[in-house]
Amino acid sequence: MSQNSQFMFGPATGVGSMPGEDAREAAKTVTGSLDDFPFLAELPARGPGADMIGRTAGLLVELYARVEPSGWRLGDRPGRDTKRAQSWLGEDLDALEEFTQGYEGPLKVQAVGPWTLAAALELRNGEAVLSDAGACRDLAASLAEGLRAHLEEVGRRIPGAQVSLQLDEPSVTAVLRGQVRSASGYRTHRAVDRQLVESTLRDVVGVHADGPVVVHSCAPDVPFALLRRAGAAAVSFDLSLLTERDDDVIGEAVEAGARLFAGVVPGTDARLSDPAGSVMGVRTLWRRLGLSPGLLAEAVTVTPACGLAGASPEYARKALAHCVQAARSLADNPE
Repeated sequence: MSQNSQFMFGPATGVGSMPGEDAREAAKTVTGSLDDFPFLAELPARGPGADMIGRTAGLLVELYARVEPSGWRLGDRPGRDTKRAQSWLGEDLDALEEFTQGYEGPLKVQAVGPWTLAAALELRNGEAVLSDAGACRDLAASLAEGLRAHLEEVGRRIPGAQVSLQLDEPSVTAVLRGQVRSASGYRTHRAVDRQLVESTLRDVVGVHADGPVVVHSCAPDVPFALLRRAGAAAVSFDLSLLTERDDDVIGEAVEAGARLFAGVVPGTDARLSDPAGSVMGVRTLWRRLGLSPGLLAEAVTVTPACGLAGASPEYARKALAHCVQAARSLADNPE
């Protein structure tokens, strides 16, 4: 894990998705609200190809996916769905580039990680890629190659940015526990060996040699220790889903230099408490772990609990600004 990972992250950022269909509007909101740690917005409201699975499928190298009634399925050649995903990603990059002229500092891009992708993408027979070990291997290799090219392009377009890569892995716990349902829905795919999950993740994390990787999961029971061993410099999670069972492993992660992306602001329209109230749970966790309050601002990035695609544009703007204020409250009053 990179020892200087704390210098590559800002105090607050978003998870990834934003409401609406206008790339320029989203980029303007993100860069206007988060001047220390903007991110490449995803706009799933545009439809298939802008959703997280379709967007990442568009990055794959020599593997192509198309939309079927049951979801995204691998096929033999690029079809209009893949092209649409690539075109929207290009539009989003154009918009971000426009609003980050001269920007120097941390910047985040997101893609779906190999295990959530394997659980969501279908083989030609309609079963999940997860059902076939060889297909999982090929998918992870294709994803790694696609991410390498994507990160290079982001670096070219925004040369002053220190780019961090977020891998979205909401299904990783279900993959480890054998809880991913088969196509029929009557059974589940068998659990994948922990060491295989970890080594595959490590290979994909390793493509970003020039910057840190964050792994995000807004599901319960995030496997913090496994993600850290796979090379994640930070773990992003919904703070409300933590239990005291997670304390030891979180304490160890922080002491080893990992950063926590604490999701504390609701992802859909809600009344927002005062910023200090939003990070009360983070302070409580810190006290429980017996960690030094002085570490808080260095070890925590404040985020919404999950993506903001389901929020109103006005609330999304407020939520990001609220994350910035809450992070400032942590830094100013760590006790």
